[in-house]
Amino acid sequence: MCGNNTSVPLPAIVPAARKATAAVIFLHGLGDTGHGWAEAFAGILTPYVKYMCTHAPIRPVTLNVGMSMPSWFDIIRLQTDAEEDKAGIKQASEKMLPVFSIKTLIDQEVKNGITSHRIVLGGFSQASANSANKEMHVLQCHGEADPLVPIMFRCLTMEKLKTLCNPSNITFNTVKGILNSCVQQEIMDIKKFIEKQLPPI
Repeated sequence: MCGNNTSVPLPAIVPAARKATAAVIFLHGLGDTGHGWAEAFAGILTPYVKYMCTHAPIRPVTLNVGMSMPSWFDIIRLQTDAEEDKAGIKQASEKMLPVFSIKTLIDQEVKNGITSHRIVLGGFSQASANSANKEMHVLQCHGEADPLVPIMFRCLTMEKLKTLCNPSNITFNTVKGILNSCVQQEIMDIKKFIEKQLPPI
C-alpha cells in the first residue's frame, strides 16, 4: 500500500470535557497507531483541550527490510549521514491523505473557533514537526537508554532547534534508564507543558 491510502482511519479523538478552546494534534511513532496515545491523553485530560491522535498510512519501510507498517515517511538508515525521505516528510505535513493532513486538521480546528496559537503539535519518535519559528515553544523528551534513537541524535536535534527557535523557549528532559518508549513521568511533563502553553481562557 502507498502513502495515499484512503483507508487510513480518521484520528482517534479525545473530546474536551467542556467547550474546546485549545487543541493538541499528536503523531505516533513507527509501527504504532494513535489509539494508545488517545488513551494516554484521556488519562491526563485538561477539560478545555481537544486531543487528536492521528494514524499513519501503511507503507514499506526500507530500514525494516521493506516491511509494510504504519509510517509517516520512509526511514532509510539510522545513521546521522543517512539519506532522508524529504518528500515523504513534506507529504506527511502537507498532504498525507485526501482525507486529512496535519495542515488540514489545524485549518479545521481554526474554523471551529480555536486560534492557531492555541494548537499544539506533538509526536513520538519518528513523528515530528518539520517547520518552526522563533516564537515556538518546544518540549523534547528522550530516554537516556534509547537504543533506536541514540542520545547523539538528541544533541543534534537540540542544536538544530536552537537555530529555528529562541533557545529560551526549548525545554529538554532526559529520563534515565528509559528505552524507546514513553513513561508516566514524560506524560506528566507533557501535561504540564500543554497547560503552560494553553492556559484556560
